[in-house]
Amino acid sequence: MLIYFRLLNESFRFAMNALRNNKLRTLLSLLGVTIGIFSIIAVLAAVDSLNRKITKDLSSFDKNTIYLMKMSFGPSTIPQWKREQFPNVKYDEYIYLKGAMTHTAQLGYQIFTKSESIKFESKIASDVTIIPVSHEFIDIQGLEFEKGRFYTDSEANSAARVIVIGDEIAKSLFDEANPIGKKVRLYGQRFTVIGVLKKQGAALLENNRDVSAFIPVNFVRQLYGDNNKISINVIIFKPQKGVDMDAYKAEISQKLRNFRGLKSGTIDNFFINVFSGFTDLIDGIISQMNLVGWIISGFSLLVGGFGIANIMFVSVKERTNLIGIQKSLGAKNKFILFQFLFEAIILSVIGGVIGLLLVWAIALVLTKVLDFEFVLSMANIFLGTGLAALIGLISGILPAITASKLDPVEAIRTGM
Repeated sequence: MLIYFRLLNESFRFAMNALRNNKLRTLLSLLGVTIGIFSIIAVLAAVDSLNRKITKDLSSFDKNTIYLMKMSFGPSTIPQWKREQFPNVKYDEYIYLKGAMTHTAQLGYQIFTKSESIKFESKIASDVTIIPVSHEFIDIQGLEFEKGRFYTDSEANSAARVIVIGDEIAKSLFDEANPIGKKVRLYGQRFTVIGVLKKQGAALLENNRDVSAFIPVNFVRQLYGDNNKISINVIIFKPQKGVDMDAYKAEISQKLRNFRGLKSGTIDNFFINVFSGFTDLIDGIISQMNLVGWIISGFSLLVGGFGIANIMFVSVKERTNLIGIQKSLGAKNKFILFQFLFEAIILSVIGGVIGLLLVWAIALVLTKVLDFEFVLSMANIFLGTGLAALIGLISGILPAITASKLDPVEAIRTGM
């Protein structure tokens, strides 16, 4: 075992000498490995960070949550012109299904509408995402509060002028003052602030709650009606745990078809979107991003491998005399083979480490500049180092075999 440690130490010294004595050649050779490892780990780190953010954003959602609406989350076989004719789901359908559906933990109603400005005295918060929802929304999505509360069932039904605002809206309008009980203007009406949500941070797949405001859905219904073109209505179902989802979706379809009077044989004029299907779609996109990253980065690693092989062949040529002397003094072929293999691996790992350091530095900068946390995980660090070592092993095997098979007499004569 001791001889292998000595061999590794000697190979490390040879690798360092190659770096010092042939700086430009070695730099160009290592550049391919550095770029390759940087590309792969940068893509994997970005996708990993994106995946963590998505998982965090969606942690409050139940994957079995169902969104009943006139639009589909994914591709549909129904022609677009026909889908455009589908009616919005209506509030009376929500009331009907709320009383008719079985095995339902929560059932809510939401309207997607355009952004507005909220004013308090001389201060204005612009481009605020307005989220009109029924009171069940707090239990469906698990809203957390910094101050105050959500509106009650009676407040929602009576279209009370109450509002729940996000963290950034509160800071923009009230600075450090307590917003609870203050009056703000929205839609030309005065709303009383009854709650402030906890800070969420940037969200990728849902409305950023920090710049959102929740108001009773019936107020917007009174303002715009149920059939306006500037909004999309949604009925949200949260089934009880353990429910057969296919049977549950069939129950929704059958009861809404009956309520709408759809004849047998006609297609549904609505879509039943299960949230798990949306997350599966996101997982597929992330997998494709990983695959594309590997393919693009593979070319850089291929170039880097050829660079390492080239420098090792040159190293064998330069040290032919030394190899002959080592073999004449009793060094076995295996010793020479491992010496050059270790040297190739060390050189490649050095290039890989440089690539990892570049990813780490860029991740730090982007995390500070953007409101998004880029993470270089230990798994990706080990993967990058392992890949670099593998490239070195593959690239160095042929030069190492060539060196180990040199005849000592010919080697000494050639090197003189």
